[in-house]
Amino acid sequence: MKSIEPKKNLLVFTCPHCKTVSTHEWGEYKYQEDVNLSLGGLDFFSKQEHKKVEISNLFFSRCATCYQKTVWINDKMVYPNIAAPEPNSEMPQSVLELYKEAESIYINSPRGAAALLRLSIQILCKDLGESGKNINNDIANLVKKGLPEIVQQSLDIVRVTGNDAVHPGLIDTDNQETVTKLFELINIIIEYMIALPKKVSGLYSSLPSDKVQAINDRDGK
Repeated sequence: MKSIEPKKNLLVFTCPHCKTVSTHEWGEYKYQEDVNLSLGGLDFFSKQEHKKVEISNLFFSRCATCYQKTVWINDKMVYPNIAAPEPNSEMPQSVLELYKEAESIYINSPRGAAALLRLSIQILCKDLGESGKNINNDIANLVKKGLPEIVQQSLDIVRVTGNDAVHPGLIDTDNQETVTKLFELINIIIEYMIALPKKVSGLYSSLPSDKVQAINDRDGK
């Protein structure tokens, strides 16, 4: 099932704890306490003011699958610090390391995560036989090799092609939704260019030799 980004008050989304698409029960936490505030600095005998302190806009959700909680302040999830899509199992190690690093800062620094993800796309393109210097050109070449054109269009939408004058690895966005799409796009590229060919190759190699020969004869090999 497709990953669903966590959002406040959303009843069904991918749990950042157990990584399953699950229903969530929501609640709001409110706290009040009466405190005495000294008006005389360090003077213990100075006049004191009575005041009520209230903590609000604190929310939590509980996963129906693993029963773990997420904690939110206003519309931002502050716990746990992970909410990125699960990496594709065929992700190259060099890309996975950057992906995990981006995941670890995704909530607190979307801009930093985006920069790491752009760099991981460049490394991925290089692993797939491209130059790794210009994302726009690399993705265009991968489309010629079988990557769906919609992936190229999606990269344009989230503006990862950028300006050639910008240093490779930099991208200026602090939008969490845009960064989430970058995570997803990396997984899509890997699925089409690495995972699917590997699966098809495995199925093809399992065919009986006479069937393979028949296919080769048909293709003039």
